[in-house]
Amino acid sequence: MGKFVIRETATGIKFDLKATNGEVIATSEVYKSEAACKNGVQSVINNAPIANLEDQTAEGFETQKNPKFEVYTDKAGEFRFRLKAKNGEIIATSEGYKAKPSCLNGIESVRKNAVDSKIEKA
Repeated sequence: MGKFVIRETATGIKFDLKATNGEVIATSEVYKSEAACKNGVQSVINNAPIANLEDQTAEGFETQKNPKFEVYTDKAGEFRFRLKAKNGEIIATSEGYKAKPSCLNGIESVRKNAVDSKIEKA
């Protein structure tokens, strides 16, 4: 079972979703308050299991409805994903992956770990 870890940063509060092995599999934007951050956590819990997959690295990809995971390549050529809520807001993002299958595994890990994860403060 994974866990959401809420932590303070220099500019606000954010969360990391960690897998059972302790690896960070998704992180949030910076929120102004802990309550807003907890709403973000709840949004990931609600949206990750039902999110569509939009592979923007595939030629002629089909645009999916929100909520969705978007797979894309960054400026460094690494694969990344972002989870968008029903309203189109980005609620979680990934690290860069060298290989697309690893990125897709990251998405499945978010789907699996978000549902029953505990929430704790760092």
